[in-house]
Amino acid sequence: MKKLISCCLLALLLLGCEKPEFEAGKKGQDAEANLVVSVFQLEQTPFSAISRTPAADACTRLNFAVYDEEGSRVKQVNQTSAEADFGKASFQLAKGTYKVLVVGHSASGNPTMTDPAKVQFTNATGYTDTFYYYQEVTIGDTTQNLSVTLHRNVSLCRFVITDDYPQNVSTLRFQYKGGSGAFNAATGFGSVNSTQTLEFSASAGKKQFDLYTFLHDTTGTIHLTVTAYDANTNILHEKEFDIPMIQNQISWFSGPYFSDSNAQTLSSTIDVDTDWEGDIHYTF
Repeated sequence: MKKLISCCLLALLLLGCEKPEFEAGKKGQDAEANLVVSVFQLEQTPFSAISRTPAADACTRLNFAVYDEEGSRVKQVNQTSAEADFGKASFQLAKGTYKVLVVGHSASGNPTMTDPAKVQFTNATGYTDTFYYYQEVTIGDTTQNLSVTLHRNVSLCRFVITDDYPQNVSTLRFQYKGGSGAFNAATGFGSVNSTQTLEFSASAGKKQFDLYTFLHDTTGTIHLTVTAYDANTNILHEKEFDIPMIQNQISWFSGPYFSDSNAQTLSSTIDVDTDWEGDIHYTF
């Protein structure tokens, strides 16, 4: 009986000494963290001043990733705004030099972040306003606490239809090339040549459509094909447009899409937009 009691006490002692394991990809709170990353704010840049907003007001998802000196991912945590600890992730890392990447967005899923040179969103998850932070950090004997600000690196084409929908239009498809669905964290610029596609139901009579992309430089042009389908996926209308874009700016593109005219006369004006660096208006 004494031997049985001794064995039970030993088993309890060993269980009490076990260290809790970090659950990758969940809440992101390592019990013995020596790197704590907190998203302090997201920067939005109008012409006149710099404004900042809490992460939860600008995006619904945050992705934290840590890479070693060779660029291999060693840790990743994905969060949604429904989580109580949204905006803070903790990591237990060996001593050394790492790169920390944080991406904020509102896509329906998480981007692929295996390679920091190709942070990839897809047509299936969608493209949204996107912000990021990417910096080197050295882990030593003391805990590092990073309070970071994310910066926008997308461009937005805001396509506006000014005429009425024909009754038989069921779906609108926007397909565009010239930008990228992925970006390089070292530069913030697009890193692949993408064909981006978004589809919208016409049932709600929506007239304004937001098309995001990562440009390959500070300026670029997307080639956009807009197609209207009926309920049987027959093409009813289709037009193509070349739209100039600037990083961190909105290109408004508006006109009577369903009319017979194929004219693409452009007139541009520069206005101040308080949420973006600026916006450019075009009409077709």
